[in-house]
Amino acid sequence: MGDITQILKSWNADRSAAIEQLTPLVYKELHKIAASYMRATPPDHTLQATALINEAYLRMVKQESATYTDRAHFFALAAKMMRGILVDFARARAAEKRGSGGKVQLDGNIDLSDGGAAQFLYVHEALDKLKSVEPRKAMVIELRFFGGLTFEEIAEVQSISLITAKRDSAYAEAWLRRELAG
Repeated sequence: MGDITQILKSWNADRSAAIEQLTPLVYKELHKIAASYMRATPPDHTLQATALINEAYLRMVKQESATYTDRAHFFALAAKMMRGILVDFARARAAEKRGSGGKVQLDGNIDLSDGGAAQFLYVHEALDKLKSVEPRKAMVIELRFFGGLTFEEIAEVQSISLITAKRDSAYAEAWLRRELAG
């Protein structure tokens, strides 16, 4: 864990060396996070966990002004990047008209089939709405569900206590469920 933070601290000094050292250390964990979200997606689906993390990682390392402070910060930004990629993909897949009336689940499984893409977009829009009124609470959900971070890591990234991270999560989940049900 400390190795990742040390490499990230040298990111601006020698970016190419940092990328070379970082890739084998973070790839497995990024793959685990992406695979957990893609679990509900059919195996022959066009977007696979490997493609998701490759795209997210490439976007992250291509950012010229990127500054990653530590491991938790890196994975928080990776979660945000993966969410953006999934949103773009879901928008492209959502061919059917929205408002099918189906129940939208807030969990770690993302179904990006044609019907699931619309549901994923509902969650994305609800999360953006929450972000406009409660940005910290929305970030806790993003880090937890899209980044796979633990409450301890979320507390570290957000500079809040562990109990606050758990309370924010409970509040945000209840808010999102109410929003998605309405």
